[in-house]
Amino acid sequence: MLYGRNEEQARITALIDEARDRRRSGVLLLRGEAGIGKSALLAQAAEGAPRVLRATGIEAESGIAFAGLNQLLWPVRDRLDALPPPQATALRSALGETSPGQDRFATGLAVLTLLADFADAGGPVLCVVDDAQWLDTATAEALLFAARRLAAEGVVMLFAARDDDAFTATGLPELRLDRLPRPDAERLLAARDLTPIVRDRIVREAAGNPLALQEFAAAGNRMQDGSRPLPVADRVLASFQAQIGRLPEATRLMLLIAAAEGRGHMPSLLAAADTFGVGLADLEEAEHARLVEVTGRSIRFRHPLIRAAAYQGAVAARRIAVHRALAESADDLDCRSRHRASAALGPDEDVAAELQATAERARDRAGYGTAAALYRQAADLTPEPAARAARLAAAASIVLQAGRLDEAEEMAVQAEKLGPAVSDRARLGRVHAAVEYERGDPRAASRMMVDRAAGDERAAMLRTGAMYGWTSGELPAVLRAAELLPDDPAVRGLALLARGDHAGGSPLLAGPVAEARAGSGDRVRGAQLALVIGADAAALALAAAEVADGRRHGRVGELANVLQVQAQTQIAAGRHADAEATVAEAIALARDTGRPHREGRLGAVLARVAAIEGDEARLRELIAHAPPPPGGLADSALALLDLGLGRHDDALRRLEEIARGPRRHSTGAQLSAVDEVEAAVRLGRPDVARDAFSRFRAWAEAVKQPWALAMALHCEALVSDSEEPFVEAIRLHEQASRPFERARTELLYGEFLRRSRRRSDARVPLRSALSIFERLRATPWLDRARAELRATGESGPSVPTAPDLVDRLTPQELQVIRLAASGTSSREIAAQLFLSPRTVEYHLYKAYPKLGISSRRELSRLALEPA
Repeated sequence: MLYGRNEEQARITALIDEARDRRRSGVLLLRGEAGIGKSALLAQAAEGAPRVLRATGIEAESGIAFAGLNQLLWPVRDRLDALPPPQATALRSALGETSPGQDRFATGLAVLTLLADFADAGGPVLCVVDDAQWLDTATAEALLFAARRLAAEGVVMLFAARDDDAFTATGLPELRLDRLPRPDAERLLAARDLTPIVRDRIVREAAGNPLALQEFAAAGNRMQDGSRPLPVADRVLASFQAQIGRLPEATRLMLLIAAAEGRGHMPSLLAAADTFGVGLADLEEAEHARLVEVTGRSIRFRHPLIRAAAYQGAVAARRIAVHRALAESADDLDCRSRHRASAALGPDEDVAAELQATAERARDRAGYGTAAALYRQAADLTPEPAARAARLAAAASIVLQAGRLDEAEEMAVQAEKLGPAVSDRARLGRVHAAVEYERGDPRAASRMMVDRAAGDERAAMLRTGAMYGWTSGELPAVLRAAELLPDDPAVRGLALLARGDHAGGSPLLAGPVAEARAGSGDRVRGAQLALVIGADAAALALAAAEVADGRRHGRVGELANVLQVQAQTQIAAGRHADAEATVAEAIALARDTGRPHREGRLGAVLARVAAIEGDEARLRELIAHAPPPPGGLADSALALLDLGLGRHDDALRRLEEIARGPRRHSTGAQLSAVDEVEAAVRLGRPDVARDAFSRFRAWAEAVKQPWALAMALHCEALVSDSEEPFVEAIRLHEQASRPFERARTELLYGEFLRRSRRRSDARVPLRSALSIFERLRATPWLDRARAELRATGESGPSVPTAPDLVDRLTPQELQVIRLAASGTSSREIAAQLFLSPRTVEYHLYKAYPKLGISSRRELSRLALEPA
């Protein structure tokens, strides 16, 4: 019987009912102090569920990668063969069956698929995870990744965690357990044989904590005076310590050995006990006192506070002796290193080296969080400063991958104070630079990368620093990188572009792009360089190939960056709905992989879409957290919005600032020169228009992209107020794939023809522009095109273009539908989009009515572009 928990029970029951009746999944994190009743709620939920998977965080196993996942999935490990191969490989590695591991988040995807398959095979599944604050980091990351993606599988995940710094910022819905009110506390004690005075004192001392009520009631008149201002958990701990103190010495020693061993592994425990002349029989009185539960294979403390009382109540010398004995009897190397570390009285290179080996085993299985903690512990036990710095540097690098920026920076600072070797100084510089980049200061990151480049990582750091510098406008870092790495054509090309030498720099970037397309170069870098020179087709192909490869091999952690590149190419191609879906996925992955700071940078990518659509409120929301400095995507989008809304003075002011700003050599700034030409012409500023035209033409002629050459002619037509450049620009636009730019050229040409009193001729480009603007939902530009058509004498309202089918879908539905239309199975779609197969089917079910169809077979007759 649980008292005072009706609301909590109802909420958990509703989740389980939804899973059973509607196959909807649900997640809930119960949070509260020790003894507040979290475990009792989990136990009651498990009693009413037919299929339950359980795991309990064990403090002693928090340094063993995937220890919690082994507990949870042990009953269903025979189902691994049915997983997609990359997921099966990742999960087998996590469970210790194979090595090395893959992307650490591929394990979370495998957990999601496994749970979905298990539910699909036999009905709803309840996963119960108690003491989540003690889960090893690798398990916690995998379970949280899966939990955030549950939707329509019929899986319920219940977590319980204490109020402390562990297991926070999970992104899960939480339910905080409050202390019991006095009436419920008295009901809980009603069956106890207590005098009114003692009962009143217990209620007062327990302060509504259910465990305290039970333990104080069990102590009865022997309960210690609790008038001291101690937390309730500490008073319960003291009560357990007093209870243990009344047991025989041999029993206390056995409890200490069990507490120090931590896992309840009977062979290890008994082997260590034998060295002290005690054994299993000495636990009998502890069992009678309900402190522990002993089976033939394991021992379990009834509550974690009992284990803490047994361990903390022993003197330090006895604890150290027990850990030494446990190290000798340990059944595996990881446990041995943990006990040796607990027994160390000071720095010890032998113990530190053993911990490092354990850390490397965890890293090889993709247990990066666990590996970082072990490296840090190894550093603490390392006597020689340079070796300690090396281990701290390794820990900082791994922690950075988990997105824990403050912790990574703190360790890097500690390491630098120890006089690290040259190679470690470079690694620490990379950590500092990555921290600054993630926090939103890419200019500082680029300087750090270039200044600290050394050792084996020198070339890679210089390349990264140059790209950071190019995208952020920290051009001195680009130039310095080119000096230090003269044999790298891409870095030299960026430096020449930074100096304004477009003709010299562009061909140097074209080479690495071509190599990447041929399969002999880095695709991500190739896609980024393709964006720099406006090579839309190459950027889109390389980004799409890298995304597809990352999905196929489960490289979840790497995808956010390349998805950003893909979204930029999709916007250029006029595929705005696809870009929205891509950015939404990238933001979700950034959050899941510990990089929430990237959300502002990703949101700014969509600012151009909002500007084209004339949605000022949304644009400002998207750029609210865009990284500095000025002149980037945010400012270009604001200027385009002003231009579209006819605010030419504001537009020109912004555009002139971009032309003078630190990012003036970027591709975005070059495109903004086109907007500057139009704004200046409309304001009667021919000198400004000619200067902007000259800048853009030099760039366009260097990159030789059809769309750029078309826009250069577009600018020439505006500056010269002549027809021939318009005609040639439209011809070139037909070879390119930038519909918004084409429609703008057609709109201006139509305006020119109408001003020249050639109204009939004007209608042809204006109708084409109107059709494109309608498809892009470019409201301000659409209004201009309609007004111009009316001015030509076009009779009656224009016939609106049929709305694009994809506009009816959510971003997730769009991704699923595109893949399904290409013949990809639901299981393959699930693997690619990091969802469960049942969630894919759910999205298809929701999308079909919006598309006016009823089955997958009918997708083939829809005019959908490929995924």
